Amino acid sequence: MEFKRFKRTLRQVLLLPIVACLLLACVLVWQIRGANATVGLIEESDQRIALATLIEKLIVDEETGLRGYQTTSDQRFLEPYHDAEAPMLQAIAELQSTVRPGQQQFLSQFIQEHQTWHEAFAGPLIATVAAGGHTNDVDLNLQGVARMNAMRDSLNEIISAAEKSRKDRIALWRRQTRHLLLLLIALALAIGLMVGLFTRGRLESAYAAFRHAIDLQRRRAEELFLSEQHLRTTLASIGDGVIACDADGRVQMMNMVAQELTGWTESEAQNLPLDQVFHVVDEISRQPVENPVAKVQRLKRIVGISQHTILLRKDGSELSVDDSGAPIRDALGQITGIVVVFRDITLELKTRAALLANEKLAVAGRLAATIAHEIHNPLDSVANLLYLLQHKPTEEESCQFLQMAQTELARVTQISRAMLSLYRESKAPVRVNLKEMLDDLLLLMQRRFQILGVTVSAEFPPEIDVEGFPAELRQVFTNLITNAVEAAGLGGAVTVRITPQPADAASSLALEAGAIVEITDNGSGIPPENRDRLFQPFFTTKGERGTGLGLWVSQGIIRKHAGSIDLVSRTDGPNHGTTARVFLAAKPVLNPGGN
Repeated sequence: MEFKRFKRTLRQVLLLPIVACLLLACVLVWQIRGANATVGLIEESDQRIALATLIEKLIVDEETGLRGYQTTSDQRFLEPYHDAEAPMLQAIAELQSTVRPGQQQFLSQFIQEHQTWHEAFAGPLIATVAAGGHTNDVDLNLQGVARMNAMRDSLNEIISAAEKSRKDRIALWRRQTRHLLLLLIALALAIGLMVGLFTRGRLESAYAAFRHAIDLQRRRAEELFLSEQHLRTTLASIGDGVIACDADGRVQMMNMVAQELTGWTESEAQNLPLDQVFHVVDEISRQPVENPVAKVQRLKRIVGISQHTILLRKDGSELSVDDSGAPIRDALGQITGIVVVFRDITLELKTRAALLANEKLAVAGRLAATIAHEIHNPLDSVANLLYLLQHKPTEEESCQFLQMAQTELARVTQISRAMLSLYRESKAPVRVNLKEMLDDLLLLMQRRFQILGVTVSAEFPPEIDVEGFPAELRQVFTNLITNAVEAAGLGGAVTVRITPQPADAASSLALEAGAIVEITDNGSGIPPENRDRLFQPFFTTKGERGTGLGLWVSQGIIRKHAGSIDLVSRTDGPNHGTTARVFLAAKPVLNPGGN
């Protein structure tokens, strides 16, 4: 707004002198036209004087030629007389066109006298001389002289009037010139004063506007400086590394955390390509990972990097990092820069691995106790049978005792085989028969079900296969079945069900072909205030008996298998209890990152 006001003031200051000069020019033109008109009248008077003087000279020539002829009777003396006739007529005609109305009578008198002189004196005189007569008649000559004097008097009147008119017009011209000079001085002073006062006022207004604009710009510059300092302080205080790049992916700014994590100082990294400062590779393949700047430029949106990414620091050391990139846009939505935010997750990954190992040990401990009970009973039975065989039983009893011992040993073999397969981890996903896996788990946990007084029923289809890591899936279902049995309590019931899931089924869990495993108990249910925290690490409702890691680890494993896990629970009504639903795709795209 101030800039527009400043421009308007400059236009006014520029236009006012132009308008004033145009006004002065108009006055000058008007005055000069008047002076030119007066000069024209002076020239007209000069022309009349010149014509009257010429006519007077011509009549003198006529008279001189006539007197010469009169004296000598020689025709050659009449040449001036005859030569003056044509110029005389032309001069008289021109004088008639310029003479003033008040002088017309003198010109008419001259013309009449000149005509009378020709007809009454000059013509008869020439005829008399040509006839040889005498022209010494005094009266005739006096008559000619009187006519000539009358013509001169008329011409003198015209000349006198013209000279008087010329003198008056010269005086008028001088007055006009003097007035013009005075008017020019007055107008120059007035216009100068007006332009000066107006320009001063406008310039003061422009100066005020300019000063205000400068003050405004200074305040904005100070605010921008403070904002930049605040931004730099904020960036320096952020616990994550932050690198700001221009639209071409060249480093413009780094906070201290980014400098520490990459090993590059801000001055060293200035204007370098981001992939030279922030060099990330895949942890497994060691191949370069698409850097966030290139990914943002390609996708035009906020992006993250893949899991298991390693940052190669300047000194050659490595860090596991998690990062994201976001575009910086201007008011028109164009990308003017890119900001990369990343953090060191090395300790987090180690902690997660330790937690996973801890949970596996807890599961193994629980299963070991169960298996000890399961193996102890058939071994006791075998020992008793061997004792009976040592006391010489009958042949029929011996066969019966041996058959019973083989049955118990087969049970021990089945239990040990299930135990061995529990933590036999595969390097790549394989086909997993869910029915066989769950049958083995229920067999291993049968003794525990009996101790807790819980009835467990299974509803399995003949064959249902998925791809995955068997040991990890066994860990998930061991956790879920154990939780269900403990929630059901003495006299409770648990149902384990496998439902094949076609790809076109309308299910909130299944987006492709696979299977849904449901583990349902009829316990008291999970209170509403605890449901949102079930999958958080270290949250448990079992007190000292629980680690708080089972569901969190199970969720990570299922996500790794590109599946989903969900808990539905009710605490009131006849259908109280909890159902854990797990969807596993038949051919999942495995996500090694899990959580």
